[in-house]
Amino acid sequence: MNLSSCLRSMRLRTLPLSLAGVVLGSLLAARSGPLHAPTLVFLLLTTVCLQILSNLSNELGDFLRGTDGDGRQGPQYSLQSGALTAGDLRGLIRLFAGLCLVFGALMIYFSTGSLMKPVSLALMALGAAAIWAAMHYTLGRNPYGYRGLGDLFVFLFFGLTSVLGGYFICRGTLDSAALLLPASAIGAFSIGVLNVNNIRDMETDRTNRVTVAIRLGEKRAKAYQFFLIGLGWACLLVFSALTAHNAWGFCYVVLIPLYTKHLQIVRTQTGQALDPALPLLVIATFLLSVTAGIGFLL
Repeated sequence: MNLSSCLRSMRLRTLPLSLAGVVLGSLLAARSGPLHAPTLVFLLLTTVCLQILSNLSNELGDFLRGTDGDGRQGPQYSLQSGALTAGDLRGLIRLFAGLCLVFGALMIYFSTGSLMKPVSLALMALGAAAIWAAMHYTLGRNPYGYRGLGDLFVFLFFGLTSVLGGYFICRGTLDSAALLLPASAIGAFSIGVLNVNNIRDMETDRTNRVTVAIRLGEKRAKAYQFFLIGLGWACLLVFSALTAHNAWGFCYVVLIPLYTKHLQIVRTQTGQALDPALPLLVIATFLLSVTAGIGFLL
C-alpha cells in the first residue's frame, strides 16, 4: 500500500468544499469575538477526516457494487486500477473513522469544557450521525446515495451542519435565525458539485443506482444546476442585506465570474467534458466562504 495510491483514494481535491462551510461558520462567529485556537484546529481536523472518510467509503462502496467499471467517465481511483485492495481501503476507513472520533471528541471538549454536559452529548450524537453519513453514501446494505437521497444529505451535512455547527462550536450559541441563509447557500453549492458529478456519470450510474440527475434527465438536471447556483447566491445576498454594516459585506460578488464560467461549462458540455466544472465550483465555493467571511468581519 503506497502513499500515492492512498492519497489518490483520499481525493484531496474535495477538501476545499468540505472546509467551506466550517470556515464560513467560524468567520461569522469571529464577528462576536476572538476564536479559541484549539477548538478551531480540531474543528478543521475533524472536518478534513470526515471528508476523507467519506471519499474512501464511497470508493469502496462503488467498487463493491460494480459502479466504477471501465466505462466510468470520471477519474480512475486506486481500487479500480488495482493499486489498492478492498482490504487496504477497509483499513484506511477504520483509521479515519477513529481519527474522526478522537478529533471530534477533542473539538467538543475544547468548545464546551466537558464531554458530559447535555450540549456535549448532543454534539457527540450529531458527530456520530456525520460519521454514519460519511460512510453510507455508497457503502453498506442500503446506501442512501443509491436511492436518490444524496442531495438531501449533502444539504444537511455540507450546508446546515457545516456552517451552523462550525458557528456553534466556535461561539457556543446560535444567536440569529439569519444564519440559516449562508448555511443554505453553502448547502446549495455543495449539492451543485454532486449534481454535476451525477450528470457526468449518468450513463454508468443508471445500471445500478438512482440519482436526482437520472430521475430528472440531463436537460432538467442542468436546469436544476442553474437553480442551485441561483438559490445559493440569493441566500447570500439576502443575508448581506440583512446583516452587513457596509459594502464589505458584499465583497464576495467579485467571484460571480467563476460561477458564470461554471454554468457555461454545464450548459454547453456533457459527459467527461463536464470534469472542469467540478473543481471550478469547489474552488469558487471555498473562495466565496473565505471572502464572504472576511467581508462580514470587516
